[in-house]
Amino acid sequence: MPPKNNFAYSLLLTVRAVDFAVALPQLTQVVAAAGAEIFAVEPVDAVEKKLTVLCHNLAHEQQVVAALRASPEKFTLTAVRDRVFAEHQGGKLVVNGARPLLPEELAIAYTPGVARPCLAISADRRQADHLTLKGNTVAVVSDGTAVLGLGDIGPEAAMPVMEGKCLLFKHFAGVDAFPICLATKDVDEIVATVERLAPTFGGINLEDIAAPRCFAIEARLKKSLSIPVFHDDQHGTAIVVLAGLLNALKVSGKNQDCRVVINGAGSAGLAIAKMLLNYGFTDLTLCDRAGILHRDHPANNAAQQAICALTNRENRRGVLADALNGADVFIGVSAAKVVSEAMVATLAPDAVVFAMANPEPEIMPEIAAKYVKVMATGRSDYPNQINNVLAFPGIFRGALDARATAITEKMKLAAALAIAASVPPAELSPTRIIPSPFDPAVAKEVAAAVSATAREEGVIREWVAPPTFDELRY
Repeated sequence: MPPKNNFAYSLLLTVRAVDFAVALPQLTQVVAAAGAEIFAVEPVDAVEKKLTVLCHNLAHEQQVVAALRASPEKFTLTAVRDRVFAEHQGGKLVVNGARPLLPEELAIAYTPGVARPCLAISADRRQADHLTLKGNTVAVVSDGTAVLGLGDIGPEAAMPVMEGKCLLFKHFAGVDAFPICLATKDVDEIVATVERLAPTFGGINLEDIAAPRCFAIEARLKKSLSIPVFHDDQHGTAIVVLAGLLNALKVSGKNQDCRVVINGAGSAGLAIAKMLLNYGFTDLTLCDRAGILHRDHPANNAAQQAICALTNRENRRGVLADALNGADVFIGVSAAKVVSEAMVATLAPDAVVFAMANPEPEIMPEIAAKYVKVMATGRSDYPNQINNVLAFPGIFRGALDARATAITEKMKLAAALAIAASVPPAELSPTRIIPSPFDPAVAKEVAAAVSATAREEGVIREWVAPPTFDELRY
């Protein structure tokens, strides 16, 4: 099966021709022969058009452009842009006022009128939830040390991801979010900085902070702050994996007594393991680069050592291939191509594979398809995309609506069950175990479940009504 073209590798081309009735079919033929496809054609004028061309990787983009430039046909390629860079020009976020500023309202939005809300908040700081953006705003905080699959690329280079996260918060759940990228890797400095920023925000989303520092940062902030603190790389991933896995097991005819192998023992892998254990899965084995994690492994860090006490109940030894032999479920949060066809062939019948390394999974679906019942990846160009966007917007929407002080294990479980239930039982199939990220009902259902659970548990701040006229003091 040829590689799939997609928008992550798309070109914006400007083409000039005297007669497009002749040139466009020729252009289409050259693009198709190069293995790409034309998604859109936009006229500029009588002799110029702009085209969006989908490719399947960066090398393919170069090949397509070279083919077009080398073509003797009756068109000229006058400009080439990578669409990803074009869409990031100037960033993905802007700041707008909540309502238009009319000349006569300047005295309301700013001095002297603004002093009265300031005094109301000074008298009762809970009024900040009503009289400022705090009640609907989340800080997306990163130090740039574990960005996607890119690693430690620094705070400036992390900004496009954090901006993207904020865009998703707004689009899917109406939550305002702002990227905060910090020029420090020191745990104490990160904790202190977020604590000082906290009065501005209703929640803190930690993002792309390397393990094991991310564990300490989250734990300390959860203890010191009275607003929700959530490390999405850990818990968002775990929530969506559990949701997808529950549905996948229904399709494959297995249950939570099945044997699960998780490859990747960093923040995501450890969080997935904990969530599966909390749900009731009993036979989990984790692997890292060195092989199977076991209780006597000398290189285990503290977090890995703790999980070893709860997993690998037979204290298995060996490498990933040994762990996969006879396993019912493989969950990969590791690296590209670490699972071979020979390895996946040793899985139990009707196995489930979640190969979530990005941009290239641990094993490609085309290779695994004939050996497994259900195949999922982290990619949007294959069925069953396991994507955190199914979780974090609704989780924070629900937490903010409930005025939650934390995001608890029960709230996370409620989110996972809501995501799983978003696929009706009659629609479950090997290629549909998880809802689309663009299903507008998902964030609403997750938010409702999280909000209700927060209220049931009582992890909410005391409600205070907005100030009335009679209560105001000048």
